[in-house]
Amino acid sequence: MTPLVKEIGQLALLDRNNVDTDAILPKQFMKSIKRSGFGQFAFDEWRYLDTGELGVDCSERPLNPDFELNQLKYQGATILLTRSNFGCGSSREHAPWALLEYGFKVIIAESFAEIFRGNCLKNGILTVTLAKETVSRLFDEARLHDEYKVTVDLEKCDLTLPDGTQIIFTIESSVREKLLNGWDDIGLTLNHASRIREFEESRQSSLPWLFSK
Repeated sequence: MTPLVKEIGQLALLDRNNVDTDAILPKQFMKSIKRSGFGQFAFDEWRYLDTGELGVDCSERPLNPDFELNQLKYQGATILLTRSNFGCGSSREHAPWALLEYGFKVIIAESFAEIFRGNCLKNGILTVTLAKETVSRLFDEARLHDEYKVTVDLEKCDLTLPDGTQIIFTIESSVREKLLNGWDDIGLTLNHASRIREFEESRQSSLPWLFSK
C-alpha cells in the first residue's frame, strides 16, 4: 500500500444516505479478482446513461449530467464527503478497489458499514467519521465554492478547512500506524521477518525429526 500521511484535495460531494456496495460497483463487475480496472466503473449505474460491462471502454460512454460526481469541479477529487451508512450491503472488496482507482484516498461520512470500512482501511483508503452536524456544515460550505480544498492530516488526526478551521477526528492507533506506513496485513507480518526466521531455525534445531525427509 502507498503510505497516507497527509492528503490535500478537492472535496467531492455525494449527498446520499445508505449508499450500498452494489451502487459503488454493480454486480456485473464481480467477474474479476484483479485489483485494477474497476475505477472506470465506480458508481456505474449513476455515472453513465447506458449499462456497463466488464471489459468495456468507458471513454466513449454517455455520462449522466445529473450525477453529482460528474460535475467538472469534482474531476480529480481525492476526498469524498457523503452521509450515513456508506458502503452498506454486501461485503465485496471490489467496492474499495473501485473507489481507490477512481482516485479517492479519503472518505468522510457520518457513519460507515463496518465490513466496508475494514476493507477500505486494508486497501489504504482512510475513512473519517464525523458528527452529522459537522458533515452537514461541510456540505453547506462546500456548495458555496467551485473549489473547496481540505487538508486531512493523519499524523495529527485533524481536518483543516479552507478558512483554517480544524476539525479533530479519531481513529484506532493500530489502523493509523498501518496507513501512515503503507502496511497491509502481509507487510505488517513481514516487519517481523527476522523473528519468524529465528523461530523457524530454533524449531528445526530443537525438533529435527519434524523436518527430516
